[in-house]
Amino acid sequence: MRIGVAFPTVEIGHDLGAVRSFVQAAEDLGYDHIRILDHVLGADPQHHPEVDYFAYTHESVTHEPFTLMAYLAAFTQRVDLMTGIIILPQRQTALVAQQAAEVDVLSGGRLKLGIGIGWNPVEYEALGEDFHVRGRKSEEQIEVLRALWTQEVVSYKGQWHTITHAGINPLPVQRPIPIWIGTGRSIQPVAPDHALRRIGRLADGWFNRLSPSTGAAQLAARINTYTQEAGREPARLEMGGSLTLQATDPEPWIMEAKAWKEIGASHLTLGFRDGPASVDYYIDSLKQFKDLYQKEA
Repeated sequence: MRIGVAFPTVEIGHDLGAVRSFVQAAEDLGYDHIRILDHVLGADPQHHPEVDYFAYTHESVTHEPFTLMAYLAAFTQRVDLMTGIIILPQRQTALVAQQAAEVDVLSGGRLKLGIGIGWNPVEYEALGEDFHVRGRKSEEQIEVLRALWTQEVVSYKGQWHTITHAGINPLPVQRPIPIWIGTGRSIQPVAPDHALRRIGRLADGWFNRLSPSTGAAQLAARINTYTQEAGREPARLEMGGSLTLQATDPEPWIMEAKAWKEIGASHLTLGFRDGPASVDYYIDSLKQFKDLYQKEA
């Protein structure tokens, strides 16, 4: 099981020195990947009573992921760069293809593009996209992305895309770049079937923000079933779990990591909660987990 870390963008905030220190420490400690979240806009909840849940608001610092990954690629050598997630349907597909290809080139082929459809209609409105077709549109976008990453010249006609004998240059190192799809979080542990079937048909990997005790195993079983129904081999579909390093007794961290491995996770991403907004705190937590995990291995 490959273990990486969630980049604490909201917690680190505007401190660019802390950004570099955290990522460099994660790579030096031997972590496998850095997962970076995405939101173009943060809404003010006071003015949007129609939205029943806000994970991030206008007060949350969210670094633009492609720009950030290009910066990280310049001073890292080994750690994979993963979006978790790019909200794909609110972006122009050809532009995402070019941005992702550039990050893959700059990093020497270390990008995993994690995508999702998002939960915030305020962002979709501001970006001029239709919130209500985002799932179906994302499926066509995946097809277009893979064509643009593997062909010098593409011709494509779909419901949302028309490309007439055109392509991106440079093409990525990975052809195509792996696409992971995010689904499953604590406020919605039971994901809809159509979302899980999308993973089974189209994804190279998938990840969730559940815990082994809140339905992750059941979710994995459903996705494996839909992968088989799509004529694909479930063993080739990678899975990523999440583990939150809270400011409490660290012993349960290792128990949860072992539970993810038993479920069949190929990747595990460590996140943070309830700590001070200090890069030293986050780095110390990564060191503490690494020491404990290696002792138990």
